[in-house]
Amino acid sequence: MKAQRSRVGSFAISLLIISSSLLAGGCSRTGTEAPENLPVLAPAPTDAAPTARPRIVVLGDSLTAGFGLPREASYPTVLQKKLDAAGLNYQVINAGISGDTSAGGVERLDWSLDGDVRIVILALGANDGLRGLPLTQMEANLRTIIERARARGAQVILAGLKAPAEAGPDYGAQFEAVYRKLAQQYRLPLIPSLLEGVAGREELNQEDGIHPNARGAAIVADNVWKVLEPVARQQLAQSQSNPDAPPAAKPAGAR
Repeated sequence: MKAQRSRVGSFAISLLIISSSLLAGGCSRTGTEAPENLPVLAPAPTDAAPTARPRIVVLGDSLTAGFGLPREASYPTVLQKKLDAAGLNYQVINAGISGDTSAGGVERLDWSLDGDVRIVILALGANDGLRGLPLTQMEANLRTIIERARARGAQVILAGLKAPAEAGPDYGAQFEAVYRKLAQQYRLPLIPSLLEGVAGREELNQEDGIHPNARGAAIVADNVWKVLEPVARQQLAQSQSNPDAPPAAKPAGAR
């Protein structure tokens, strides 16, 4: 157990170094500009090919971007395959950026929600936890994303996360409680733990011990799918029952 904790701690430090270098190398943002020179493994929403299909945006960090994986193995891509197989006509947009925090999600929210976005899967906070950032700040950022996405007419699904062991039991418990609190307050569908069944299992993670490998990403997709499928079906049923309803209008000044 001591060796395992030591290894996890080293991996957490490695991730912080990776995140910091990414942010320093090209993450100076003004709020609505699409970041450049970051390892996004799927097109940013502004670069997506035109489509008539409603969109599901997965707003996250390296876990969502598919760090260290080929694009087809990232869990948003696996979700796209599940939707297609189920006959649910959506386009999944992978809006995951390695190193991003909840604050970064707020900064890039406007261009991330470009197009006819019906569902937002909010999967941010892992880097907040790794850096030990104030939980009041993380909660406020997640709250802002939820409210702004809902104002555009999108259904938000909140992906819960567990804090790293190094954060300590008090911080960890409070960190996890933020997701439950927001889900209850806004009556959001909640994925209890995005990495359930994957975190801490060496055979399902890459060498850093943090990012899922292809097998792990498939399990993450299953975790999300359990919550996403009924929401996706409900959204399509509502739009089919009222086909003449126009897409949700964007707030004044939104891009």
